[in-house]
Amino acid sequence: MTTTPKRYTVTAALPYANGPVHIGHLAGVYLPADIYVRYLRLQGRDVKFICGSDEHGVPITIRAKKEGITPQQAVDKYHELIKQSFEDFRVSFDVYDRTSSQIHHETASDFFKKLHADGKFIEQTTQQYYDETAQQFLADRYIVGTCPKCGNENAYGDQCESCGTSLNATDLINPKSTLSGAVPVMRETKHWYLPLNEYEPWLREWIVEGHKGDWKPNVYGQCKSWIDQGLQPRAVTRDLDWGVPVPVEGAEGKVLYVWFDAPIGYISATKALTDDWEKYWKDEETKLVHFIGKDNIVFHCIIFPSMLKAHGDYILPDNVPANEFLNLEGDKISTSRNWAVWLHEFLQDFPGKGDVLRYTLCANAPETKDNDFTWKDYQARNNNELLAILGNFINRAVVLTQKYYEGAVPARGELTDYDKEVLGVLEGMPMVIATYIERYKFRDALGELMNLARLGNKYLADTEPWKLIKTDEERVKTIMNIALQISGSLAILMEPFLPTSADKLRSMLSMNPAMWTDAGSAELLPAGHVIGKPELLFERVEDAAVEAQVQKLLDTKKANEMANAVAEPAKENISFEDFSKMDIRIGTIMEAEKVAKTKKLLKLKIDTGIDQRTVVSGIAEFFNPEEIIGQQVSILVNLAPRDIKGITSQGMILMAENADGSLAFVQPGKQITNGGTVS
Repeated sequence: MTTTPKRYTVTAALPYANGPVHIGHLAGVYLPADIYVRYLRLQGRDVKFICGSDEHGVPITIRAKKEGITPQQAVDKYHELIKQSFEDFRVSFDVYDRTSSQIHHETASDFFKKLHADGKFIEQTTQQYYDETAQQFLADRYIVGTCPKCGNENAYGDQCESCGTSLNATDLINPKSTLSGAVPVMRETKHWYLPLNEYEPWLREWIVEGHKGDWKPNVYGQCKSWIDQGLQPRAVTRDLDWGVPVPVEGAEGKVLYVWFDAPIGYISATKALTDDWEKYWKDEETKLVHFIGKDNIVFHCIIFPSMLKAHGDYILPDNVPANEFLNLEGDKISTSRNWAVWLHEFLQDFPGKGDVLRYTLCANAPETKDNDFTWKDYQARNNNELLAILGNFINRAVVLTQKYYEGAVPARGELTDYDKEVLGVLEGMPMVIATYIERYKFRDALGELMNLARLGNKYLADTEPWKLIKTDEERVKTIMNIALQISGSLAILMEPFLPTSADKLRSMLSMNPAMWTDAGSAELLPAGHVIGKPELLFERVEDAAVEAQVQKLLDTKKANEMANAVAEPAKENISFEDFSKMDIRIGTIMEAEKVAKTKKLLKLKIDTGIDQRTVVSGIAEFFNPEEIIGQQVSILVNLAPRDIKGITSQGMILMAENADGSLAFVQPGKQITNGGTVS
């Protein structure tokens, strides 16, 4: 591989078409990939940015079953939603394809047949779980049982989501099929395997020796750990009816395993994009880079390279800059718990603020460790950084130029040492930012971009042209010229990170598109060039908008707690005679007031039909006195009187407690005469 590649193939992990995209996906994969590709394009590099929907595998069939639709209907629905979300967020794929397409089925089949013909697979007959009621073999996610590690009774056949332990289906205690609820049996089935153990020496040389210090520590470390533990043959086929059919005799009812099928989707998507696809996959002068999340490291660094090596015609990835995970408000993002910020919903709730989310996710990117997204941080990043630093500087420069020179860029005069220092920083900034981007350190690159905006603010604050205009107009021309050069540079350098804002700034400055290296020029906006009218690049994010998002998450958490609540176990049995001793009547609350110097107690006057009596009840935190007058309740009337806070309470009203601790009256379904018995 030459120092400067002839071309680039950049892939972003294929998202499963079984649900929308959330901010964890963006921070881990798609935003860094988009920043990198946009930078390469500004450098004039030949680059293809490849992605598409991963539309096969068990998660798809599970989603379809849950929604009562076919797998094809499910992937059609989510493919379009994901594709549109990416477009609205300005992720600039050259192609966003799908693995259910004919070209992908053909490409994946041909890939399998080549390896099969070359004897690269081994065939094995093994025992796997089979659902006799549903009459099919069960994939890992179609089996649930008790986790042998933590006792969670709803662990899946591949992983316990409670303790995080990776499992085999045969590890589960009391397994059952999610399709029918039946206890599965073991049956023989034949599959084809890729013998990863045979590639272990090559992988050790290629990764452990060849990429030490080159790949990110988290990627290198995980790969080395896998190799050191010893690799085992891995099945490339499954017993399913949804996917790419295995293209050999004797494989009826089997499809390609999704981990084998999906990465070939990068190749098929490139085929769909261009007729000269081969130079992006088979030319050694092409640099292949995979952007993925850390849960996909083994597939893109060990398994897919082994597939490519076995095939023999394809280049290998030069780098796989995987990020760690992004959490949300201190909790792990979970699609099953709806604990996420979904991209399409964000774009609806915050129209025109896609760049603010891009900025926040990049500034807090989980590049070396798991990080946390909070709505307060999102608000602070916008108001205190984008608005107060970048937006403020641009507004000052453009407004003053319009005010003093009717929008025409003034000519520079004699430069001071300070001017030369600022222009020196400006000249070097493209290289500084480029160095970080080339090393996949996008958070640091964004930090340097903001440092340039800070420099612009400081330069104007130090020189104070709004004061100097009264005494030295010539000096102000130089100051404003330099401020505008910084503005023009920012319009170029911010494009990978904030593309919509960059477009807006270029329009404001009446700039034509420029290359990355042009950003260091002190003559980017020549004297006499007329800029446009000032516009605000960013607007404040108000407290109410953020509070609404936080409340949405709190509502989600409450709903999850309610859904997962487990009823308390039944108390010891009592005799009918014991139960019949309780005299429960229907009564009506006539009066209600808070008990002084308490938080929980209400003093109630209840018409029981046999008398009117006082009851003290600990429900004040859930009910306002004036709201419950006239409500019917169930009351135990033969409970021995009890003195509470100096008040004699003559009975107990029956309450139902919800999973969240809230209370509700136990009431009749229709109006009952006071004194009616409950039996």
